[in-house]
Amino acid sequence: MPTLPRAPRERAAWFWDLYDFHAPGLEPALSLAARLSEVLDRHALLAPVRLEYLWTVSGVGSTGIRTTLDLAGTPLGDPALPDRVRGSRPVAHPTAHVTNVSVLGTGTRIDAEGHSRGEYRLVDLTVSAAPTGLSAELSVHHDIWGRYDFWGRPHPEVQQRNAPRLTAALRDLTALLGAPPEPGEPTYFGMATVDGVAEPEADENGWGPDVSGWL
Repeated sequence: MPTLPRAPRERAAWFWDLYDFHAPGLEPALSLAARLSEVLDRHALLAPVRLEYLWTVSGVGSTGIRTTLDLAGTPLGDPALPDRVRGSRPVAHPTAHVTNVSVLGTGTRIDAEGHSRGEYRLVDLTVSAAPTGLSAELSVHHDIWGRYDFWGRPHPEVQQRNAPRLTAALRDLTALLGAPPEPGEPTYFGMATVDGVAEPEADENGWGPDVSGWL
């Protein structure tokens, strides 16, 4: 199975404003990440393997320091996980706190012949631990979710084997959170709808837009 191209910007993204879902903070954010990841894992989209997070100082801003924490089998819902995160605080910034937490892991992609392969960061999940309130964002950077690849070539078999899982996951997340997502802003690589990736118009030959020059 060939290497799967990944766009430097998202092909589609979905955002949930969850200020009323729970009080802000690291513990609620990690609990939220655990529940969202369970849904995504059921659809073979994200099995968490590590966290990545940025440190911020109130009244000052970002420290520019990003920490990666391997989970090493620790579930996101482990009550000891918040202390592990805080224990990785940079010593030069003793008052720093975590803002956004990215959950990184592996999902399953399926090619046109039906062969499956694990793909690191098949989807990206980020939750906010900022004191302003909880939020979550899901994004995808590959071309397997749409009718056309990055070169504009139709690949309906690939779409049919992958896109329904993304749509089902978005619907399950909507049910879990009690609200549909807000689709993110369009990028050069694509645009989101509430339950999937928008389809661009085909040209007279039945091909989509060629965005490979931006990869």
